Amino acid sequence: MHADYIFSSMPVKDLVLSMNNVTTEMKSIAENLPYRDFITVGVLVKKLEIEDKDNWIYIQEPNVKLGRLQIFNNWSSHLVKDKNTYFVGLEYFANEGDELWSKSSQEFISFAIDELCKIGIVKPENVIDATHIKVKKAYPAYFDSYKDFEKLKEWLCEIKNLYCIGRNGQHRYNNMDHSMMTAVVAVESLIKDKNNERCWSVNTDDEYHEKK
Repeated sequence: MHADYIFSSMPVKDLVLSMNNVTTEMKSIAENLPYRDFITVGVLVKKLEIEDKDNWIYIQEPNVKLGRLQIFNNWSSHLVKDKNTYFVGLEYFANEGDELWSKSSQEFISFAIDELCKIGIVKPENVIDATHIKVKKAYPAYFDSYKDFEKLKEWLCEIKNLYCIGRNGQHRYNNMDHSMMTAVVAVESLIKDKNNERCWSVNTDDEYHEKK
């Protein structure tokens, strides 16, 4: 396939390993880039057993695998059809092929609901429905060959018609706003001067950008 310009938001590892004429060093760095995979279960319930003011709740109980809980109603009331119900998202951090990842959808839904009940968020009789989603390479991680990532980035920037964007496209754990901004900057750069390095400058300072 030939293209004038390419915008890539796919994982850097997959991008490089799909390319021809990759040097041994660059291939090794890409092959060994680490990721955490993500599993979520969305549970529709009649009521919660806790106050529902928070968007996110980080789970600290040592007797469950659940890492974080979202209450989607608090992001937007339009995320539930029936305003008398709650839709909560259970978030698990896993590695592809491990014990959590290998469970069937029904096994995992039952497991997740049991955990939700165990920590007192809901009662089992109030569960209406649930869905299960797995996301590979959801979180780029900063160990293993990441120490050499700057070399790989410089090599990718030498491909002048390639613009790497988004969280996985840059192997950078950006928030959604910064991930989208990399695409905006990439398009602006293409129109202005075809500088494919500028999009890498989004969110590189030390100051945290979110304000109350």
